[in-house]
Amino acid sequence: MPVDPDALALIELDAVARGLRVINAMVKKAPVRVLEANLIEPGRFLILFSGGVAEVDEAFTEGLAIGEGCVLSQMMLPLVHPSVLAGLRGAELREGPDALDCLGVVEGAAVAPVLVACDRALKDADVRLVGLRVAGGLGGRAYFVLAGAQHDVEAALEAAEAALGPALHRLERIPRPHADMVPWLLRPAPFRVGPEVPWSSRG
Repeated sequence: MPVDPDALALIELDAVARGLRVINAMVKKAPVRVLEANLIEPGRFLILFSGGVAEVDEAFTEGLAIGEGCVLSQMMLPLVHPSVLAGLRGAELREGPDALDCLGVVEGAAVAPVLVACDRALKDADVRLVGLRVAGGLGGRAYFVLAGAQHDVEAALEAAEAALGPALHRLERIPRPHADMVPWLLRPAPFRVGPEVPWSSRG
């Protein structure tokens, strides 16, 4: 029986072929759910998966071992904020422009640190995740948008900036967003989690 996903992990490799081998090894090792596995620029194969903390840790360790020599980046977030997983699945905040006091946009140079920063911002400040984009057309970058009271958004941006460090590309604060701008906040994401893959069994 599947467990509630409460951990998120990422392995980024320099080859599709090795990436597919890594996925096979991980799902054989532990019952984790592969959220997405796809190419991002420039020619990197990105694997995102979730599950219980122990299961994700076991699969993550196996994936790194099988991917040795090809791993470009890695990340594991135990007890990830549930909005991060919802955002990866394409869930977006549905509020009218009048309900949005302030927006914060965080863009990072790589996917893993953006996910870490998103998790940190949501845990450190009273903000809501409008959406999260890990898209093939972003040149390997990723971004997320937060909403809340201006002082809360500013606190979230500070937390995200600290988490991103040198991977920070740009932070923007948008107070009282205009109604005509809101529909352009998040464009359709080509790298979005699709239909759920059935839970695997060992063997």
